[in-house]
Amino acid sequence: MVVAFDGWVDAAGASSAAAEHLADGGELVVTFDDDALFDYRSRRPTLDIIDGTLHRLQWPALQIHHRSIGGRDLLILHGPEPDFRWKELGDAVGEFCLRAGVVEWISLGAIPAAVPHTRPVPVLASASRDGLLHESETKGPPGLLRVPSAALSAIEFPLTQTGVPAVGFYAQVPHYIGGPYAAASVSLLRHLSRHLGVELPIEELEEEADAQRRRLDAAVEGDDDVREILQRLEQNDAEEIPSGDELAAEIERFLRGQTDPG
Repeated sequence: MVVAFDGWVDAAGASSAAAEHLADGGELVVTFDDDALFDYRSRRPTLDIIDGTLHRLQWPALQIHHRSIGGRDLLILHGPEPDFRWKELGDAVGEFCLRAGVVEWISLGAIPAAVPHTRPVPVLASASRDGLLHESETKGPPGLLRVPSAALSAIEFPLTQTGVPAVGFYAQVPHYIGGPYAAASVSLLRHLSRHLGVELPIEELEEEADAQRRRLDAAVEGDDDVREILQRLEQNDAEEIPSGDELAAEIERFLRGQTDPG
Protein backbone atom coordinates (compact mmCIF):
# COMPACT_ATOMS: atom_id res chain seq x y z
CA MET A 1 0.00 0.00 0.00
CA VAL A 2 1.53 3.29 -1.18
CA VAL A 3 0.00 6.35 0.47
CA ALA A 4 0.25 10.12 -0.01
CA PHE A 5 -2.17 12.93 0.81
CA ASP A 6 -2.39 16.41 -0.65
CA GLY A 7 -1.95 18.73 2.33
CA TRP A 8 0.27 18.56 5.40
CA VAL A 9 3.75 17.05 4.78
CA ASP A 10 3.36 17.57 1.04
CA ALA A 11 5.71 20.46 0.21
CA ALA A 12 5.26 21.67 -3.39
CA GLY A 13 2.67 18.91 -3.80
CA ALA A 14 5.56 16.55 -4.54
CA SER A 15 4.36 13.42 -2.74
CA SER A 16 0.72 13.71 -3.83
CA ALA A 17 1.90 14.25 -7.43
CA ALA A 18 4.01 11.09 -7.17
CA ALA A 19 1.03 9.10 -5.89
CA GLU A 20 -1.29 10.50 -8.58
CA HIS A 21 1.29 9.58 -11.22
CA LEU A 22 1.53 6.06 -9.81
CA ALA A 23 -2.25 5.63 -9.66
CA ASP A 24 -2.85 6.95 -13.18
CA GLY A 25 -4.37 4.22 -15.32
CA GLY A 26 -5.02 1.96 -12.35
CA GLU A 27 -8.27 0.28 -11.37
CA LEU A 28 -10.40 2.12 -8.80
CA VAL A 29 -11.07 -0.42 -6.04
CA VAL A 30 -12.09 1.65 -3.00
CA THR A 31 -14.00 4.89 -2.48
CA PHE A 32 -14.84 6.65 0.78
CA ASP A 33 -17.72 8.72 2.16
CA ASP A 34 -16.22 12.08 1.30
CA ASP A 35 -19.05 13.97 3.04
CA ALA A 36 -17.82 12.47 6.31
CA LEU A 37 -14.16 13.31 5.71
CA PHE A 38 -13.93 16.83 4.26
CA ASP A 39 -14.77 20.38 5.28
CA TYR A 40 -15.95 21.77 1.97
CA ARG A 41 -15.51 25.38 3.13
CA SER A 42 -11.76 24.85 3.55
CA ARG A 43 -11.44 22.54 0.52
CA ARG A 44 -14.18 23.61 -1.84
CA PRO A 45 -15.31 21.49 -4.80
CA THR A 46 -14.30 22.80 -8.22
CA LEU A 47 -17.08 24.17 -10.41
CA ASP A 48 -16.79 24.32 -14.22
CA ILE A 49 -18.98 26.94 -15.90
CA ILE A 50 -19.20 26.80 -19.70
CA ASP A 51 -20.88 29.64 -21.59
CA GLY A 52 -22.74 30.70 -18.47
CA THR A 53 -24.03 27.19 -17.69
CA LEU A 54 -23.00 25.11 -14.69
CA HIS A 55 -21.26 22.18 -16.35
CA ARG A 56 -19.45 20.04 -13.79
CA LEU A 57 -18.87 19.91 -10.06
CA GLN A 58 -15.77 18.00 -8.98
CA TRP A 59 -15.66 17.03 -5.30
CA PRO A 60 -12.51 16.26 -3.30
CA ALA A 61 -12.19 12.50 -3.12
CA LEU A 62 -10.10 9.94 -1.29
CA GLN A 63 -9.55 6.77 -3.34
CA ILE A 64 -7.57 3.55 -3.61
CA HIS A 65 -6.38 2.40 -7.02
CA HIS A 66 -4.76 -0.90 -7.92
CA ARG A 67 -1.89 -1.35 -10.36
CA SER A 68 0.29 -4.33 -11.14
CA ILE A 69 3.85 -3.30 -12.04
CA GLY A 70 6.76 -5.67 -12.55
CA GLY A 71 4.94 -8.50 -10.83
CA ARG A 72 4.14 -6.39 -7.76
CA ASP A 73 0.54 -5.56 -6.81
CA LEU A 74 0.35 -1.97 -5.65
CA LEU A 75 -2.57 -0.31 -3.90
CA ILE A 76 -2.33 3.49 -4.00
CA LEU A 77 -4.29 5.44 -1.38
CA HIS A 78 -4.34 9.07 -2.48
CA GLY A 79 -6.33 12.29 -2.42
CA PRO A 80 -6.71 15.34 -0.19
CA GLU A 81 -5.78 15.02 3.48
CA PRO A 82 -9.05 14.38 5.36
CA ASP A 83 -10.34 17.04 7.76
CA PHE A 84 -12.39 14.72 9.99
CA ARG A 85 -12.63 11.23 11.55
CA TRP A 86 -8.99 10.23 11.30
CA LYS A 87 -9.37 7.45 13.87
CA GLU A 88 -12.34 5.87 12.09
CA LEU A 89 -10.57 6.20 8.77
CA GLY A 90 -7.48 4.54 10.22
CA ASP A 91 -9.58 1.63 11.48
CA ALA A 92 -11.30 1.26 8.10
CA VAL A 93 -8.06 1.42 6.11
CA GLY A 94 -6.36 -0.98 8.53
CA GLU A 95 -9.21 -3.48 8.20
CA PHE A 96 -9.03 -3.22 4.42
CA CYS A 97 -5.25 -3.75 4.44
CA LEU A 98 -5.59 -6.92 6.50
CA ARG A 99 -8.42 -8.26 4.31
CA ALA A 100 -6.51 -7.43 1.12
CA GLY A 101 -3.31 -9.09 2.34
CA VAL A 102 -1.20 -5.93 2.32
CA VAL A 103 2.36 -6.92 3.21
CA GLU A 104 3.81 -3.42 3.63
CA TRP A 105 2.71 0.19 4.08
CA ILE A 106 4.76 2.86 2.27
CA SER A 107 4.19 6.54 3.08
CA LEU A 108 5.31 9.28 0.69
CA GLY A 109 5.80 12.84 1.89
CA ALA A 110 7.70 16.04 1.20
CA ILE A 111 9.08 18.70 3.53
CA PRO A 112 10.64 22.14 2.93
CA ALA A 113 14.38 22.26 3.59
CA ALA A 114 17.46 24.44 3.12
CA VAL A 115 18.60 22.58 0.01
CA PRO A 116 19.37 23.98 -3.48
CA HIS A 117 17.58 22.93 -6.67
CA THR A 118 21.00 22.34 -8.26
CA ARG A 119 21.58 19.19 -6.19
CA PRO A 120 19.78 15.83 -6.28
CA VAL A 121 16.69 15.92 -4.06
CA PRO A 122 17.57 14.39 -0.66
CA VAL A 123 15.12 11.86 0.75
CA LEU A 124 14.77 10.96 4.41
CA ALA A 125 13.39 7.56 5.34
CA SER A 126 11.52 6.09 8.27
CA ALA A 127 10.78 2.50 9.24
CA SER A 128 8.61 0.79 11.82
CA ARG A 129 11.44 -1.62 12.62
CA ASP A 130 15.05 -2.32 11.72
CA GLY A 131 15.91 -4.15 8.52
CA LEU A 132 13.16 -2.72 6.31
CA LEU A 133 15.24 -0.08 4.55
CA HIS A 134 17.98 -0.36 1.96
CA GLU A 135 21.40 0.24 3.51
CA SER A 136 21.83 3.37 1.38
CA GLU A 137 18.68 5.02 2.73
CA THR A 138 19.12 7.88 5.17
CA LYS A 139 16.99 7.28 8.25
CA GLY A 140 16.34 10.24 10.43
CA PRO A 141 16.53 12.68 11.89
CA PRO A 142 18.04 11.07 15.02
CA GLY A 143 16.65 11.64 18.49
CA LEU A 144 13.20 12.92 19.45
CA LEU A 145 11.32 14.99 16.89
CA ARG A 146 7.91 16.24 18.07
CA VAL A 147 5.78 17.76 15.30
CA PRO A 148 2.07 18.19 14.46
CA SER A 149 1.00 14.89 12.95
CA ALA A 150 -0.34 14.46 9.45
CA ALA A 151 -3.32 12.20 8.77
CA LEU A 152 -0.84 10.05 6.86
CA SER A 153 1.02 9.14 10.06
CA ALA A 154 -2.14 8.95 12.17
CA ILE A 155 -3.44 6.21 9.86
CA GLU A 156 -0.09 4.45 9.49
CA PHE A 157 0.71 4.17 13.20
CA PRO A 158 -2.19 1.94 14.35
CA LEU A 159 -1.65 -0.32 11.33
CA THR A 160 1.94 -0.97 12.38
CA GLN A 161 0.63 -2.06 15.79
CA THR A 162 -1.13 -4.96 14.05
CA GLY A 163 2.22 -6.18 12.70
CA VAL A 164 2.13 -4.73 9.18
CA PRO A 165 5.62 -3.28 8.49
CA ALA A 166 5.80 0.32 7.34
CA VAL A 167 8.38 2.58 5.75
CA GLY A 168 8.25 6.20 4.68
CA PHE A 169 10.13 8.31 2.15
CA TYR A 170 10.17 12.10 2.57
CA ALA A 171 11.67 14.34 -0.12
CA GLN A 172 13.38 17.56 0.98
CA VAL A 173 12.11 20.36 -1.25
CA PRO A 174 14.05 23.64 -1.64
CA HIS A 175 12.27 26.07 0.66
CA TYR A 176 12.07 28.73 -2.04
CA ILE A 177 9.99 26.57 -4.39
CA GLY A 178 6.46 27.92 -4.30
CA GLY A 179 4.76 25.70 -6.87
CA PRO A 180 4.95 22.10 -8.09
CA TYR A 181 8.42 20.56 -8.02
CA ALA A 182 8.65 17.53 -10.27
CA ALA A 183 12.23 16.71 -9.28
CA ALA A 184 11.05 15.79 -5.78
CA SER A 185 8.30 13.56 -7.17
CA VAL A 186 10.88 11.84 -9.37
CA SER A 187 13.20 11.30 -6.41
CA LEU A 188 10.41 9.77 -4.34
CA LEU A 189 9.43 7.39 -7.13
CA ARG A 190 13.06 6.39 -7.69
CA HIS A 191 13.39 5.50 -4.01
CA LEU A 192 10.11 3.61 -4.18
CA SER A 193 11.29 1.80 -7.31
CA ARG A 194 14.50 0.69 -5.62
CA HIS A 195 12.65 -0.34 -2.47
CA LEU A 196 10.15 -2.47 -4.41
CA GLY A 197 12.70 -3.82 -6.86
CA VAL A 198 10.64 -2.82 -9.92
CA GLU A 199 10.93 -0.24 -12.66
CA LEU A 200 8.30 2.47 -12.32
CA PRO A 201 7.27 4.58 -15.34
CA ILE A 202 8.59 8.07 -14.57
CA GLU A 203 9.82 9.33 -17.96
CA GLU A 204 7.10 11.98 -18.22
CA LEU A 205 7.90 13.35 -14.76
CA GLU A 206 11.63 13.34 -15.55
CA GLU A 207 11.03 15.50 -18.63
CA GLU A 208 8.94 17.90 -16.55
CA ALA A 209 11.70 18.06 -13.91
CA ASP A 210 14.35 18.80 -16.55
CA ALA A 211 12.27 21.63 -18.03
CA GLN A 212 11.67 23.15 -14.60
CA ARG A 213 15.37 22.92 -13.77
CA ARG A 214 16.21 24.90 -16.90
CA ARG A 215 13.73 27.63 -15.94
CA LEU A 216 15.15 27.89 -12.43
CA ASP A 217 18.72 27.96 -13.72
CA ALA A 218 17.85 30.77 -16.11
CA ALA A 219 16.29 32.81 -13.31
CA VAL A 220 19.37 32.35 -11.13
CA GLU A 221 21.88 33.02 -13.90
CA GLY A 222 20.41 36.42 -14.65
CA ASP A 223 20.73 37.82 -11.14
CA ASP A 224 23.91 38.12 -9.05
CA ASP A 225 22.05 38.33 -5.72
CA VAL A 226 20.07 35.17 -6.38
CA ARG A 227 23.21 33.38 -7.53
CA GLU A 228 25.00 34.33 -4.32
CA ILE A 229 22.15 33.03 -2.17
CA LEU A 230 22.11 29.77 -4.12
CA GLN A 231 25.87 29.36 -3.69
CA ARG A 232 25.44 29.78 0.06
CA LEU A 233 22.84 27.04 0.02
CA GLU A 234 25.13 24.80 -2.00
CA GLN A 235 27.89 25.32 0.55
CA ASN A 236 25.35 24.61 3.29
CA ASP A 237 26.64 27.44 5.48
CA ALA A 238 24.51 26.79 8.54
CA GLU A 239 25.12 30.26 10.00
CA GLU A 240 24.06 32.19 6.92
CA ILE A 241 21.39 30.07 5.23
CA PRO A 242 18.90 32.47 3.61
CA SER A 243 15.20 32.15 4.22
CA GLY A 244 12.84 30.87 1.55
CA ASP A 245 11.16 34.29 1.45
CA GLU A 246 14.52 35.96 0.82
CA LEU A 247 15.39 33.81 -2.17
CA ALA A 248 11.83 33.85 -3.54
CA ALA A 249 11.77 37.66 -3.34
CA GLU A 250 15.04 37.91 -5.27
CA ILE A 251 13.79 35.58 -8.00
CA GLU A 252 10.51 37.49 -8.26
CA ARG A 253 12.42 40.79 -8.50
CA PHE A 254 14.53 39.38 -11.32
CA LEU A 255 11.50 38.07 -13.22
CA ARG A 256 9.67 41.41 -12.89
CA GLY A 257 12.66 43.10 -14.51
CA GLN A 258 12.44 40.99 -17.67
CA THR A 259 10.95 42.77 -20.70
CA ASP A 260 10.60 39.68 -22.89
CA PRO A 261 7.10 38.14 -22.32
CA GLY A 262 8.61 34.71 -23.04
